[in-house]
Amino acid sequence: MIPPGRFCVFLLVPAGSGARLEIVELGRGRTLRALASELESRGIVTSARLFTLYARLKGGDARVKAGTYQFSDGMRPGEILDKMVSGEIYQRLFALPEGYSSYQVAEMLEKRGIFGKQQFLDACRDRKLLSELGISAQSAEGYLFPGSYNILPGKTEQEVVREMVLRQKQLLDTGLSRRGSASGLSTHELLTLASMVEKEAVLPAEKPLIAAVFRNRLRLGMRLQSDPTALYGVRAFAGKVSREDILRPSPYNTYLIPGLPPGPIGNPGKESIEAVLNHPAVPYLFFVARGDGSHQFSSDLPSHNGAVRKYLRSAGAASPGGPR
Repeated sequence: MIPPGRFCVFLLVPAGSGARLEIVELGRGRTLRALASELESRGIVTSARLFTLYARLKGGDARVKAGTYQFSDGMRPGEILDKMVSGEIYQRLFALPEGYSSYQVAEMLEKRGIFGKQQFLDACRDRKLLSELGISAQSAEGYLFPGSYNILPGKTEQEVVREMVLRQKQLLDTGLSRRGSASGLSTHELLTLASMVEKEAVLPAEKPLIAAVFRNRLRLGMRLQSDPTALYGVRAFAGKVSREDILRPSPYNTYLIPGLPPGPIGNPGKESIEAVLNHPAVPYLFFVARGDGSHQFSSDLPSHNGAVRKYLRSAGAASPGGPR
């Protein structure tokens, strides 16, 4: 007897393989005999009775582990049993990269055939779910933990969003939110600023310096003029923006709005959050991309304009990148 839960089978037919695969969820509370009957009905084993007898003779009936498994109709009974005894569960891994926006995550999930893009975005904006998770914003953007996930068959978009948010909350509860509050930032503002740092930085070592520039500009009431904010909700930031981009009206475009955008523009990792909380005391107010992943930081506009001419305008770049 497997301890209490669910039991269901999903039929998969790999394109052009000629082999039939079954994704079987063996939940707690189901007997091996019930599983064997199901596998027989699906053509994975020829006889449920013989498979059950074989498992008992091998002493595996009491050792099978609950979980989700993948079997093919060409597997021997011993191979099927070994999988369940060893706990070789089926995995559909998905990695959420640091800094990716919910739009990019939705596109990745759709390409992998896991969820539809719009369905995942709808789950990120599900008011009931957001309220349950204690998020007062319009979206879960910024609250999705960058990391690896095993998205098993049958999981809903809402369940995956909930898991991502709860993992990010676990990280924030290690003291990051409290430190943000002590520095004058709400959790939402902390994640918003960290998401901008994540998008702007190429080299991890420069994240604290970029964070320092943004915090200095906020303190002085200067517009943040962050390129990635001008593209949020339009397309993924790839290092350059056009004049049309920075003049496009948007509540997120920090070329046109004062202060922080209304929410994160991506989902930051711990390093970017730490950079906001532990940036150095430097006088920098500007930075410009050098073209090799690094940035030139400046404390005044004449120095910054000189850096722009040196590193970008001579190369005909559309945008110098960074505040100016």
